[in-house]
Order: sequence, then structure tokens, then C-alpha cells
Amino acid sequence: MKIGLFGGSFDPVHLGHLLVARAAREEAGLDRLFFIPAAQSPLKPDLQPAPAADRLRWLRLALAGDATVEIDDQEIRRAGPSYSIDTVRAYGQKYPGAELFYLIGADQAGQLGLWREANELARLAQFLVVPRPGQAPELAAPFRGRVLRGVPLGVSSSEIRARLKAGLSVEHLTPPAVAEALANNRLYL
Repeated sequence: MKIGLFGGSFDPVHLGHLLVARAAREEAGLDRLFFIPAAQSPLKPDLQPAPAADRLRWLRLALAGDATVEIDDQEIRRAGPSYSIDTVRAYGQKYPGAELFYLIGADQAGQLGLWREANELARLAQFLVVPRPGQAPELAAPFRGRVLRGVPLGVSSSEIRARLKAGLSVEHLTPPAVAEALANNRLYL
């Protein structure tokens, strides 16, 4: 069994995340794909994400009706910094014998060596690197995996937050139900 793990803040979830999930499922032949929202990124300690309940609600709205993906809130339930090694180990225990694939953005490919217990993480999981416009990511040893061909989309959660703060529309950047929830929530104003 091939299991994909898609961690991130999803603050907020956007169409780029959904396109990445589809590309990963198709290109890596994943049997299951889990969206795993982080409680707090250890590499961005000063960045406070939107409340976990809101980010989970937005993920549920964005993924409603899509039976090919699941949401796993283990990192939020664990609280504190979200270390990928803890999550990968949990999946290894829950699905012994499964091949684990961890999705990362191209900006993270060069920083994998800084992640907690990087060598153990490299042993337990392969990486699917999401290309971004203008970046040519590579995985350095001991990390294994490949760059997804997918559609590199130049949209980011930080861009969406900035647009919302400026009173601009985020329609066509997020699923319609998420755009509506963000407009009603007014969290980023």
C-alpha cells in the first residue's frame, strides 16, 4: 500500500493544495492520501496560524465529497511544534509494510537536513516534491523521492491572507465553500 502524507498549516487551504494532492495521487499511484494540518511549524516559530478549528473546518469544506483523501488531525491534537518524524512514525506503526510518501514544497527540499531526526525521516519515508514556478528542486542524499510533474501553481496561503487583509477577493484561489467561509469569518482582517 502507498500512503501519502500531506502536512502543512493549510492557513488557509487553497486550490494549489488540491492540485498537488491530485498530482501526487496520480503520479505516485497513492492508495490513500492524508491532509495533516500542523499545530505549529517548528521552522516558523513566530508565525501563529489561524485557530486549528478554523483550519480544520476549511479543509473539511475544501475536501467535501472527495473520497480519495482524508483529514488527520493528530498533529493538532498533539499540540506544540509539529515534527514530521513523529507523524511518519505514527503512520509506520498504524500501517506496517506500507510505503510512506511525504509531500513537501520545493522551498523545503533544500531544508530537509534541518528537520528533526532527518536521517531517520529519510529512512522511513520517500518525498514527493511539489514544484513551484521558477524553482528547480532536488533531493540531496540521504533523501529519496522525486519531483512531481504536476501543475506548478503560483498561489500561496500567505498571498491569500494578504488579499483578504486588503479586502480583495480570493475566489478562484480557494474552493468556493472556503472562499465563502473566509469572507464570513473575517479572520485575516
